[in-house]
Amino acid sequence: MALPADARRRWNLSNGGAVEVADLGDALIIVPAGRGGLRALVRAAIDDAGGYEALVAAVAEQEPDLA
Repeated sequence: MALPADARRRWNLSNGGAVEVADLGDALIIVPAGRGGLRALVRAAIDDAGGYEALVAAVAEQEPDLA
């Protein structure tokens, strides 16, 4: 898989640098490997949002159909 040069420089990936890929069905999430992994990035995002329950409440408020 080829990543744009700008992205490789931003994430300090050399040729053949390791990445993790999450397939969401209609989209891919690509993150550099070795930063605690994709699971750690998701956990940090949830924590930054105030925790799982706060995140769910915010989504339910903004998108009632998802509640």
